[in-house]
Amino acid sequence: MSIRQIPLIIGGEKVISKSEQWLDVLNPATQEVVAKVPMATLEEVDAAIESAEQAFKTWSKTSITKRMRIMLKYQQLLEANTVEIAKLITLEHGKTLPDAEGEVGRALEAVENACAITRLQLGDMANNAATGVDVYTLNKPLGVGAGITAFNFPVMLPAFMFPAAIACGNTFVLKPSEQDPSSTMLMVELALQAGVPAGVLNVVHGGPDVVNRIIEHDAVKAVSFIGSTGVGTHVYNHASKHGKRAQCMMGAKNHMVIMPDANKDRAINDLLGSAFGAAGQRCMANPVTILVGEARSWLPEIAERAKTMVIDAGTNRAADLGPVVSPQAKQRIIKLLDSGVEQGANLLVDGRNVVVPGYENGNFVGPTMFSGVTTDMDIYTQEIFGPALCVLEVETLDEAIAIINANPNGNGTSIFTSSGYVARKYENDIDVGQIGINVPIPVPVAFFSFTGSRASKLGDLGPNGKQVTQFWTQTKSVTARWFEPDHIEGEKVHTTISL
Repeated sequence: MSIRQIPLIIGGEKVISKSEQWLDVLNPATQEVVAKVPMATLEEVDAAIESAEQAFKTWSKTSITKRMRIMLKYQQLLEANTVEIAKLITLEHGKTLPDAEGEVGRALEAVENACAITRLQLGDMANNAATGVDVYTLNKPLGVGAGITAFNFPVMLPAFMFPAAIACGNTFVLKPSEQDPSSTMLMVELALQAGVPAGVLNVVHGGPDVVNRIIEHDAVKAVSFIGSTGVGTHVYNHASKHGKRAQCMMGAKNHMVIMPDANKDRAINDLLGSAFGAAGQRCMANPVTILVGEARSWLPEIAERAKTMVIDAGTNRAADLGPVVSPQAKQRIIKLLDSGVEQGANLLVDGRNVVVPGYENGNFVGPTMFSGVTTDMDIYTQEIFGPALCVLEVETLDEAIAIINANPNGNGTSIFTSSGYVARKYENDIDVGQIGINVPIPVPVAFFSFTGSRASKLGDLGPNGKQVTQFWTQTKSVTARWFEPDHIEGEKVHTTISL
């Protein structure tokens, strides 16, 4: 059986790369090669950007109503192809089919936000701001935008970028993760079917050389990135150095606080789902929980429920978690879990040596849970990005808040409580950009902006919501005065700046 070759998309056409370097795309449950993805040549990257640059000349002048209608059609096509897209996510990423379908649903929310572009891109106006003078703002497209995405959400993360960017009148070059590109390619193909013109949306694949070429190209005006802190910091600094607008959503170490007055069953189930779902490969997962006061007595029950979670290939709809994305990811996760034991944490649940019958070659790591964790341990300070849960225990809410605020990351945090006073105190005192109250993964619906903070984010504007149009447009201010056709000013020269 021939192996699929993942194409580039340049100028509205699928293009088979001329690159001599192709990487295997593996099914993480079996290690079977399911496709090959090229590391695009720099000439191909240039061709994609130049195609976008040419398309911008006409797309930027296309009416906002027409752009909205294309987004509406795109939303319909994505929804109709949810099952097929989810199968590709599971095949190459490994997450369970229900989780993959949920990812498509979150991508749909972002596209639906882009469908509101006729309202989101409105400017402001002050009539008669001075005598006979009107002042107004125009939110104009920037030019060519670029997006660089991580493997963990191959559909949702691109949806946080290109739909809004092109709805605002920009053109786009997307560089998805090379680990699971097929679902991304299908969503791009559906965008073209929806009516996105040739050259408006392009796709290239590659590593650091391709990323740097995108950033450095004169035609690229803005770069959006979602992924690891190391790469995101490079992207932001390199883009800023070259005069580009940049936003980088990066690493995390999220905490869930459980108060003793919380609904016990709901809190435990939501904790385990947020810690171990998608095998922990979410930047908004909760890999740390802080049990406050009497909630510390729940620790044995949390561990026992963790042991009952089902580990299997993602095609098993009864599975709670599938494999991690690659052997390298598994190796890194196991090394960090081993360090937890070596540094003195109590290993309550051990998923390091799990084997799934029929999938003996899969990259499986089972739910792993530590108590007695201190904030100087590697399992606490580093983002494990696997199915691991660190438990800390404190006496008071103030102690929990102090621990979280001392952590450099600020992507998300949650608190489970039945007290409105406690919840309000938490949201006011915590220094984290996204807060969940009895919600384990506090990613807001897409008509609100993604607002991670501190070391989890570089750039002042996040994806989605109102901020997304601010990022993908430049504001032009116009000050205008119109005179009567027979107006006579006289001979006096005005040298003041007053109006």
